[in-house]
Amino acid sequence: MATERTDVPVEVFLDGVTHRVRRRDAQTMLALMQRVTGETPYMWGPSIVGFGEYHYKYESGREGVTPAAAFSPRKPAMTVYLLPGITQHPELLERLGPHTTSVGCLYLKNLDDVDLDVLEALVRESYDAVQPPK
Repeated sequence: MATERTDVPVEVFLDGVTHRVRRRDAQTMLALMQRVTGETPYMWGPSIVGFGEYHYKYESGREGVTPAAAFSPRKPAMTVYLLPGITQHPELLERLGPHTTSVGCLYLKNLDDVDLDVLEALVRESYDAVQPPK
């Protein structure tokens, strides 16, 4: 998810989502992630809605900044970015409902088909995992 934060208003981007279900689900994700993170949403690149920031540094020395929580209403599915990765949450994924995954992404075709409480728990665990110690 390496990309830069932009000044494009989130509402402008979401208003431009043409897929009816993705646009509806994007509003649900926006509210869910605002509730979980307490952060103001910003656009990251042309199509990622992100909340907060996470500074990462790999053993190789490569480092950067990415959203601490994020989603993108892509045409084939809603993409939810989970840090530090999907494998951290197997018990929640079992209860979520229909989805597919890749290393750090959760793909959802329709939020009406998933358990939103479980999705919120996934986002919360992911977000909390990348917050600095208090």
